[in-house]
Amino acid sequence: MRKNNTLKMKYVLTTIVLLVGISSFSQNKQWTLEACVNHALENNITVQQAQNTLLINDQDIIAARGQFLPSVSGSMGQRMSIGSGFDPVTNQRINNQTTHSFNYNLSVNQNIFNGFRTLNLYKQSFLNQEINNLELARIKDDISLNVVNAYLNVLFNKENLQTALAQYSFTEKQLKQVKSLVDAGVQPRANIFDAEATLSRDEQQVTVAQNNVDLALLNLSQLLQVSYDGFDVATIDIDNPSSELLYNNIKPVLNYALQNRSEIKLAEKNIENAELNTEISKSGYLPSVNFGYGFGSVWSESKNDFTKQAFFRELDLLKGHNFNLSVSIPIFSRFQNKTAVAKSKIQEENSKLNLDQAKLTLESNIQRAFTDAKAALKAFEAAKRSLAAQELAFSNTQERYNIGAMNTFELEQARVQLINAEASLINAKYDFVFKTKVLDFYMGKSLTN
Repeated sequence: MRKNNTLKMKYVLTTIVLLVGISSFSQNKQWTLEACVNHALENNITVQQAQNTLLINDQDIIAARGQFLPSVSGSMGQRMSIGSGFDPVTNQRINNQTTHSFNYNLSVNQNIFNGFRTLNLYKQSFLNQEINNLELARIKDDISLNVVNAYLNVLFNKENLQTALAQYSFTEKQLKQVKSLVDAGVQPRANIFDAEATLSRDEQQVTVAQNNVDLALLNLSQLLQVSYDGFDVATIDIDNPSSELLYNNIKPVLNYALQNRSEIKLAEKNIENAELNTEISKSGYLPSVNFGYGFGSVWSESKNDFTKQAFFRELDLLKGHNFNLSVSIPIFSRFQNKTAVAKSKIQEENSKLNLDQAKLTLESNIQRAFTDAKAALKAFEAAKRSLAAQELAFSNTQERYNIGAMNTFELEQARVQLINAEASLINAKYDFVFKTKVLDFYMGKSLTN
């Protein structure tokens, strides 16, 4: 029965390897980190929505520019009235009169001055576009960091799987060795049962590790919005990360981030936008000047007309031009202008506070990232030393076990400690690499290198 389980496990492992190979072949290529990031930035729905917002901003700019131009409108109409009326010549009442009339009109209206409102709205349309461009950059930064994290998580779980497979292979060889020693009469038969139990536990660990790899790949594929079927990633050589990845001083990172990060620029642009809103609100205190021009004519006919003209002749005789210039001076707006300006000034103060908060948050995040990276480096170096010590300890334990100086329980304890040391090293390595990537992120460096 135990032999059948061993053969079954071999079959499962072989199937896993074949499936990975078939999946990679069907995918034609493994996804690199750069390809994953680029695909996410091109296809992410949030990014596409932000890009559509920029297209709307383009139309807003065109509309704001159009406010400087005059408006032109034309109209024409036909009217028929039935009922009593007065003769325009005799001024006598006429009953049951039917009158037909037609008119046309062309008008042009131009705002000359409205307290600089149009000019400030035009400036604001460009400012809104800059703000949304910065928001798009912030969204892309967040997506890139999430993809890098998910990608490294796949590599982390793949390496854990390789460790689990190596442990299974080792235990399998150990079982064969125990059987040989039992057959030679050096060890008791009970050691075979212990070795088989250890092999079963290692088999379970392989299954768990493979499931973690599958889940990590599924998470990354969903983040990229691609099919999980056949999806796989290329391995990055990060076997020996060193302290060179860590910045010696946090000040360059802070200075660069405070001057270049999109969230800081976004907060600064929001202050400009609030100031423009205040200027727009102040325009309500100033007079507005408008100019208008109109051209048109009218024609009418009824059976009691004293004189009748041909249709086009009458339109020509009655055509005319009209000009108007109007000045509107605000006197009392029921406190609407006053409250609008007051609220805009309050929003200015809030925007300045938002900038201060953005700087504090950014500085706090960088300080935390730098501290985490230093701690991760120390943990990684400690994990390397621990693994080296555990490898030596396990080697000695194995030699003593082979000569009968130690029992199976002591050997298993040493092996478990070795497995834990290997897992700790893998975890510390990827933790350190990701935390240095976070610092690179704040320094504006590419996350795919």
